[in-house]
Amino acid sequence: MKKLKLVYIFSLCFIHLTVYAQNGWKELFNGVDLEGWEQLNGIAKYYVEDGDLVGETLLKSPNSFLCTKEHYDDFILEYEVMLEAAINSGVQIRSHSIDEYNNGAVHGYQVEIDPKERAWSGGIYDESRRGWLYNLERNQAGRKAFKNGEWNHFRVEAIGNSIRTWVNGVQCADLVDNMTSKGLIGLQVHGIGNDKANEGKKIRWRNIRIITENPETHRKTNNQEVPEISYLVNRLTERELEEGWELLWDGETLNGWRGATIDYFPKEGWIIEDGALTVNQSDNADIVTEKSFHNFIFELDFSITRGANSGVKYFINPEYYGGKGHTIGCEFQILDDKNHPDATMGTRGNRTLASLYDLIPAVTDKRINNTKRFNGIGNWNRARIVVSGCHVEHWLNNEKVVEYNRCSDEWRTLVAKSKFKDWPGFGEVEEGQILLQEHNSTVSFRNIKILELE
Repeated sequence: MKKLKLVYIFSLCFIHLTVYAQNGWKELFNGVDLEGWEQLNGIAKYYVEDGDLVGETLLKSPNSFLCTKEHYDDFILEYEVMLEAAINSGVQIRSHSIDEYNNGAVHGYQVEIDPKERAWSGGIYDESRRGWLYNLERNQAGRKAFKNGEWNHFRVEAIGNSIRTWVNGVQCADLVDNMTSKGLIGLQVHGIGNDKANEGKKIRWRNIRIITENPETHRKTNNQEVPEISYLVNRLTERELEEGWELLWDGETLNGWRGATIDYFPKEGWIIEDGALTVNQSDNADIVTEKSFHNFIFELDFSITRGANSGVKYFINPEYYGGKGHTIGCEFQILDDKNHPDATMGTRGNRTLASLYDLIPAVTDKRINNTKRFNGIGNWNRARIVVSGCHVEHWLNNEKVVEYNRCSDEWRTLVAKSKFKDWPGFGEVEEGQILLQEHNSTVSFRNIKILELE
């Protein structure tokens, strides 16, 4: 009986190989053994069982990766995966393991397999490097695609600086990033520490195949409802240009900006270096856009130094200058929460990072531990402000942390209890400039862009 079963498996593999080869596909897993693969980092178990490639969790093992020996640049990758339990996993693409980087840790793009309530399967995580690049908080349809306890079909298109993913035919991610263009493919068994309840749990993969010849001719139609997230530095993508995005800073000049209370750019306090606009410890050097904005989506990346304090103000009202060069407006707080005393002031944390300063504290959905994701001192973080009429949102690193109505009685009650109580109609102006704050700290900005809405 066992011999017949093996013959059956070999026959299926031969049929699959023949069909896939005719359509440009190449099998990465032969259904029989682990030829062409090597294990890196952790010591979790990998083996073949009933024609499936199986990864099995092991106590006290760090993250384990079964990796292709070959490296790939542009490709379309498909595979099926099923989890025995609600344990996190993923598939590395364009990744590397080199002795000079973190003692050989596998690092690079990971297509997430996330069976838990967060439901970010198909999102893109930058393993051992930058963390989350594309979660699914702005793609609710994608969060519903993965099915626990069933076989799930994944498709990954990595072509040029574009990485797109599908789970069970539903598009999940549309990422633009150019940090790594070539690397290994790896199957992750996530470390479980001392969690005995998840010891020996299996992750199964099958039908792992790839197209490397002219993959662009095999691309699926992109779903325009799925947001594109780009990490190109001071550049707009073709899609952003089509949608109407505009760079508010070109990465090279001071065009489009001036001092907040003067009609020219401050002579001191700001420098342009390595594609970043950096404010050093100075005095009264706030800068504002020359244009005013009404409804918009505004984004920028920021990097702070230890103990830094800054912010992005919007709906700046020229009539409300606070004296000594200061301006009044709604503020997306930029702060080192751990090392700046302002984080402990105000009410309920409403002066912490990404909060609406002195009004509404930044919090995330409780299903992800109610903690803001901050990428750390010296790393780049993304701020996003959405304004549509009275409705306003703050996003930090692609997670919504503040939401409010600036035309409501609740809003006016908040303002009346804040430091802005003496400014009539605070936050309710029709339009205003956007300001980058100088606050005696060193903070860098880049990728400053805006999409004006109707």
